[in-house]
Amino acid sequence: AYVLAAFCLLLGVALGYLFRGSASPAGAQASAANAAAGQGSGVHQQPQPDANAQAALAQAAAPLLDAVNKDPKDYDSLVKLGDLFYDGKQFPNAIEYYQRALAIHPENPDVRTDMGTAYWYNGDADKAVAELQTSLKYRPGHPQTLFNLGWVRWQGKTDPKGAVEAWEQLLKANPDYPQRQQVEQYIAKAKEHAARG
Repeated sequence: AYVLAAFCLLLGVALGYLFRGSASPAGAQASAANAAAGQGSGVHQQPQPDANAQAALAQAAAPLLDAVNKDPKDYDSLVKLGDLFYDGKQFPNAIEYYQRALAIHPENPDVRTDMGTAYWYNGDADKAVAELQTSLKYRPGHPQTLFNLGWVRWQGKTDPKGAVEAWEQLLKANPDYPQRQQVEQYIAKAKEHAARG
């Protein structure tokens, strides 16, 4: 039980650290906490932001919203709004702005991966997988997309074989992947899961 608990904690920290395609350090830390809290459930329960956090988010979003109101095709502001709402755990809003950004530049794998993970955190593993697969059509070896596809397949779709496939593709396409050893450990654990049936 202790080994399983330690593995789940390690898994949660790594998942949060690596999950977002274009994460800022603050976003990665928030994702790590969320991943550890929701590990293994398939749907991540998000704590409701307090009033101060909501006020800070509204203040940070205001100039970006002004920019988008003046120019609805302001790609950079749309992406920043998506990132801001993602980091603020307001995933439906994040998805909205990522969709608008991707209508302008559908080929951006970082934005599409972020939108896929926002769907995951919002409880929709099917849409997350669809977005991650679309990302791979534009950039087949994109490491963050492949890493996330493995997690969503394993944790959201209970498909450890699909997770192994994504992670093996990740390591093949990116032989110098910085977290290679961790991914190899996850592959081994997913194979054990698959063997148990």
